[in-house]
Amino acid sequence: MIETSRDDRQLQIRNIAGEVMRLAHDGILINMRFLDVALSRLKVVCREQTGAHLFDGMMLHYDPALLLGQYKSAPHYAARLYLHTLLHCIFYHGRNTDKLNRAYWDMATDIAVEHTIVDMGLHLTRLPSDDLLQNRLELLHKQAGGLTAEKLYRHFRVEEPSKKAMEEWHKLCHYDEHIYWDRQEELDLSQAEWRRLSERIKADLKSFSRDRDNAESMEQNLKEATRERYDYTDFLRKFMVMGETVQVNDDEFDYIYYTYGLQTYGNMPLVEPLEYKDSNKIRDFVIALDTSASCRGEIVQAFLQKTYNILQAGENFFSKINVHILQCDSEVRQDTKITRREEFDDFLAHGKLTGFGSTDFRPVFAYVENLQEKQEFDNLKGLLYFTDGYGIYPERMPDYDVAFVFLQEDENAPKTPPWAIKIVLDEEELE
Repeated sequence: MIETSRDDRQLQIRNIAGEVMRLAHDGILINMRFLDVALSRLKVVCREQTGAHLFDGMMLHYDPALLLGQYKSAPHYAARLYLHTLLHCIFYHGRNTDKLNRAYWDMATDIAVEHTIVDMGLHLTRLPSDDLLQNRLELLHKQAGGLTAEKLYRHFRVEEPSKKAMEEWHKLCHYDEHIYWDRQEELDLSQAEWRRLSERIKADLKSFSRDRDNAESMEQNLKEATRERYDYTDFLRKFMVMGETVQVNDDEFDYIYYTYGLQTYGNMPLVEPLEYKDSNKIRDFVIALDTSASCRGEIVQAFLQKTYNILQAGENFFSKINVHILQCDSEVRQDTKITRREEFDDFLAHGKLTGFGSTDFRPVFAYVENLQEKQEFDNLKGLLYFTDGYGIYPERMPDYDVAFVFLQEDENAPKTPPWAIKIVLDEEELE
């Protein structure tokens, strides 16, 4: 008998592993037709002797020998790996990881994906460990309030998991190594394409979910993935007002005539400089802080610090400012008036949050209206309200812009009034 050469055996392993992945692809396509375009976009390539399956944000690199070993012990493993990686793409998990705790984010994304797969209940992806995984997921859901990657990440930041817990989650949910997610510049184009695909899948899923009751997790993750994200710096510019600062208006001042007059007549310029120039800067402004029990103090503090950093970074403050920082739960607990940058610095360093009761937004608006009647503001442009969204909104629209800022979107929270701006930030945006 002629002994099979090492090269021939490696070729055989590659061919068999390739066929296994092809069957996994076809199985997913048959069972989840709404993923057809996404399946065609995810590139799956063989990469030998890695000892792991690698996901770079664009392609899945599978180790053929490792895959066949896993396939031998669990025939559905290949489909599970394929779908796991595909959902990472669809849920937009490779985005902007530079500000995140990578260990927590990686774990959160893996858990979110696995919850979605288990929730679908497909025989094609069923593994022996799924019963244990389901029990762990139910318990975690009660603790975190949801199993999207974003909610899980925030939960892990507050309730830091033990090393043992992280090891258990890794064993239950980890299929691919996210080794290149920090190379954001290489992923931007790919991520943009996946976001467009996610929008399409979200629409196609509606028809799919009419026939199945197990698409809830998929819908929640898609909603989070396709949620509009904001640049907080750009957002604050909407709250800038026109005012006057004492400086030369270079747009209207003619230096030629000014210099000629000085040269000809000594100390007598022909044109006097225009000392006042219109400038987009914030002068009269209200920052309302929801200090109810559901809003953690450190998050409120981080929001205030971030807001201040943005305002003062671009010289958005007048030399004389008028900013009121209101702390409110069911009533206005404190009003800190800021007229100088030094006062803002002092508040950030030594100010304490008060309240922590239930939430009612109406007292803030009544309080601001009273300030207006007392002529406390020359030109109040806007009110920025940082909150979790659980409160009673005023019915009447005020005569200034209002923005409610949330850290997460909760479907159970009361709807924001149509006259108000709603902005949802990621927690890492405040870091």
